Amino acid sequence: MPVIHEFDPPERFVVGTVGEPGQRTFFIQARSGPRMVSVALEKQQVAALAERVDELLDQVLDDGSSRELVPAVAPHDLDDQAPLEQPIEEEFRAGTMTLSWDPGTSRVVIEVFPITDEVVVGEDGDDEDELEIEAYEEPEPQEVLLVRITPGAARAFALRAGRVVEAGRPSCPFCGGPIDPSGHLCVRANGYRRRDA
Repeated sequence: MPVIHEFDPPERFVVGTVGEPGQRTFFIQARSGPRMVSVALEKQQVAALAERVDELLDQVLDDGSSRELVPAVAPHDLDDQAPLEQPIEEEFRAGTMTLSWDPGTSRVVIEVFPITDEVVVGEDGDDEDELEIEAYEEPEPQEVLLVRITPGAARAFALRAGRVVEAGRPSCPFCGGPIDPSGHLCVRANGYRRRDA
């Protein structure tokens, strides 16, 4: 039975980073009262989650089936720009994430599962004459972060997540690669070092 870190709803649910651009570690952090969970994840996961949250809310807004108001943009009073809360203790590193809409409560549901390298191998077939087939299954996760948030809080989460992703190293206008403070070797400029202007 997995340990479920459930927040329904959290007092705070944000994405943030630790470290300098180019060396940042991304975290999702959920808190209710004294209970806080921080989960590490990749920049691409943050960007994808923010995009999918906005897409999901746009879809719910378009179909008009929500009993609760679904804002088209993040409400100003929910815009959280404070840093991550300390101490940051990584509960686990995010692997698979799921996103859904609960029409019964008009909430966005986000589940974050830990990354795993384990694979459970099972055998199919009970007749000795049959060819044995190995079936690969994902093992049951040991932990899960489960968060249920209002549409307004979800829009604010996506807005902050987008800002956090964009706050990293600037992109080279020619090759799209990240530019470090010392510059970078641009493949489109035949190896000449480009600097951020």
